Amino acid sequence: MVARSRWPRVVLALVGLALLALVVHTVFGEHGYLALRRQRQILEHLEKEILRLEEENRRLAAEIEALKKDPREIERVAREQLKMARPGEKVVTLPDKPPDEQKKP
Repeated sequence: MVARSRWPRVVLALVGLALLALVVHTVFGEHGYLALRRQRQILEHLEKEILRLEEENRRLAAEIEALKKDPREIERVAREQLKMARPGEKVVTLPDKPPDEQKKP
């Protein structure tokens, strides 16, 4: 019988362990697949937030322009937000919640 060398098995085992370590690092490492996916989700969330804020800015800019040019818009804001009324009118303010819900802690 010819004695077989154990070196090929040892080398194969070491190569296998190295590949396993590389795969684990690629998937779970600091800059691996999972980290990349998490960063993409954060980026997507931030892009949506930017779009929402840009739309809100456009809406507020339009509201500013309307307040500068339209006296009816000024009156609407005065009535709704400042609870103002014309002479002879009465302002009635209703609570946001029913009375029984306001008493609960």
